[in-house]
Amino acid sequence: MTEIHSGQRVAVLADAQNLYHTAQSLHTRNIDYSALLEKAVQDRQLTRAIAYVIRAESPEEESFFDALVDIGFETKIKDIKTFSDGTKKADWDVGMSLDAVTLANHVDTIVLCTGDGDFSRLCSHLRHEGVRVEVMAFESSTAEELIDEADTFLDLNDRPDTFLL
Repeated sequence: MTEIHSGQRVAVLADAQNLYHTAQSLHTRNIDYSALLEKAVQDRQLTRAIAYVIRAESPEEESFFDALVDIGFETKIKDIKTFSDGTKKADWDVGMSLDAVTLANHVDTIVLCTGDGDFSRLCSHLRHEGVRVEVMAFESSTAEELIDEADTFLDLNDRPDTFLL
């Protein structure tokens, strides 16, 4: 496992949908993405920060997307899909995974900001490729297999006044 050092190149991939729903259900608050990014980078060299967001035609979402950019995130936006039976679906699992695999040759560490267990296999792959994997999420809603596969896990619930607005 690569240890943390000041010259370390870091990519931060934030699953905004996962973080939003968890923060709302646990605390009825929003994520402080500025604090999240600052902690994820920890005085290392930020190579890329990407926030994966869903456009759901909500009135305040464009200002949220703009705020993410102002903080230092690149936003990748996907429109929510509504099916004929009325169900809705939108996730970035494949996109985040492809970006992580692509970035693996250019960074020393990838910080995944999500609790989604679908990323546990990605963690295993990245670690096999020599990339340090850190996960930041709310432990109470994070898949155990994701925590187990990461090099480190930071529970956002331990410092709600830092990571929540």
